[in-house]
Amino acid sequence: MTATRGTSDATATTATSATSATSATSDATATSDAAGTTATAGMAGRTATAATTGTADPSGVRPATPTATTATAGTTAGTTATATATAGTTATASAATGASPRSGGPIGVLVVDDDFMVARVHRAFVERVEPFQVVGVAGTGEQALGAVAELRPDLVLLDLYLPDVFGLDVIPRLRAAGHDCDVMVISAAREADAVRGAVRHGVVDYLLKPFEFEDLRVQLERYAVQRGRLLGTVVRSQADIDRVLAGAAGAAAPVPALPKGMSVETAELVERTLREADGTLSASECAALTGISRVSARRYLEYFHTVGGADVSLRYGVAGRPERRYRYRGAVTGPALPPAVRP
Repeated sequence: MTATRGTSDATATTATSATSATSATSDATATSDAAGTTATAGMAGRTATAATTGTADPSGVRPATPTATTATAGTTAGTTATATATAGTTATASAATGASPRSGGPIGVLVVDDDFMVARVHRAFVERVEPFQVVGVAGTGEQALGAVAELRPDLVLLDLYLPDVFGLDVIPRLRAAGHDCDVMVISAAREADAVRGAVRHGVVDYLLKPFEFEDLRVQLERYAVQRGRLLGTVVRSQADIDRVLAGAAGAAAPVPALPKGMSVETAELVERTLREADGTLSASECAALTGISRVSARRYLEYFHTVGGADVSLRYGVAGRPERRYRYRGAVTGPALPPAVRP
């Protein structure tokens, strides 16, 4: 009985020691976890402070969404390492857009301006226009090159007066590096040489500072339309190329009023007939379909050809003059036809 009780006591002592060791290990683990959590919180706090006070990172490229970057850095160590490796550019900003902007999603924009406050205003303006989304901000030419390589924006809003290089000198370096992003100049540079240089470098637009939100909105919306036209273009003829290039050159000039003796009602009728035709129409065929004379039909058809609403081809017969045939090209804009009849 004494031996048995001694054995039980020894076993109980051993179990108690094991439990104490386990408890100590758990305490140590808990302490370690708490220390790690404290360190992470401290790091996140320092990051949030730096983002709030606008402290520049080593590269000087300011992330477009510092709050989102901080949260990601505090949550995922791998993302923190990525943000550090990319010298302060916000890789998560591109990921936040979801699908690639080039696949029909948001149009990613990089704002390049050496004035931090001006850049902030421009960013706020851009983000008010759908479907544009700022993916980053850079303050020098070198930062812009690095940000384009990292963030792959669709459009760069480029100031010309940068502290390290002249803004236009950034464009050929972008092309040499294989970047096909579009560039819109936003600058106070009014010199004719700067404007000519921008055109030679293929900028999509040139907006003078200072400007209002509505000025930038118009430019951005026009760019979005032209970009969509370019992405969706299928070239079947010279007319398709002409339409794309005309759009790239800017808004079309208003169509003049109808010539004397022509009525809006008849013009609407001829345009609708031409648009609904299966293929081409001659003046005689148009006259038969509309109930007007052949001479009047030809006059309206020639007018639409003159203002860009119709293409003309020639059909050669056995004898006599070739027949002029008309094909609908696009809606006529301007005061010639009211908006209600434009498709």
